[in-house]
Amino acid sequence: MSKNECWKLGEEVIKTCLAMNDSGLNHGKSGNVSVRYQDGFLITPSGVAYDQLAPDDLVFMDLEGRYRGDYLPSSEWRFHLAIYQARLDAQAVVHVHSSYAAALACLRQSIPAFHYMVAVAGGKNIRCAEYALFGTDVLSETMMIALEDRKACLLANHGQVAYGDSLANAYWLAGEVEGLARDYCRAKAVGEPHILSDEQMDDVLTKFRFYGKQIEDVPLEEHVFMDLPLKLIS
Repeated sequence: MSKNECWKLGEEVIKTCLAMNDSGLNHGKSGNVSVRYQDGFLITPSGVAYDQLAPDDLVFMDLEGRYRGDYLPSSEWRFHLAIYQARLDAQAVVHVHSSYAAALACLRQSIPAFHYMVAVAGGKNIRCAEYALFGTDVLSETMMIALEDRKACLLANHGQVAYGDSLANAYWLAGEVEGLARDYCRAKAVGEPHILSDEQMDDVLTKFRFYGKQIEDVPLEEHVFMDLPLKLIS
């Protein structure tokens, strides 16, 4: 990847950071964003306001935890590193202190299958990782347990983290998690939500194998599971 391509990738990271604050998904200097790059990743620096960042300010880290840049990497670099080491499909990681997800995280509550869209994170619930001090290896370990077969989780007394196969998808998933956290909090305020059964969620997860995909993205032998219309109109 050329210097120019690296600069453009940095611009995308900063654009994502600004968007998550402008949208209310995050506040101030909290949260952090990274994107896979060459044999490591680019991550936002520690303690620098997003509206003051330039692409050159992003910190490069390799997969051994070494860094290069004018600033120190985000204090949460360890859990970004853990995700990139363990998940080859992870191309970007977004961590935010979004209000409703943080509220549930402070209650140390996972998000159960009160709505089928919980499956968007990869499973039948969105787990809350056990508490650990921010920026520590222990937090990375508890997060990776909560992320087993998942692409997002809550972090106890902290916030949420989501990853995706692109920066746009990681940011989108963080927004979906916050929306689900909000709806779950609102439903709990009125009564006790009905939780979908494991069998019902199995059906949802089967459908979600093709969520957002077009027919050319799905192998021919899988078309029978896509529940397509019988015939295209010519």
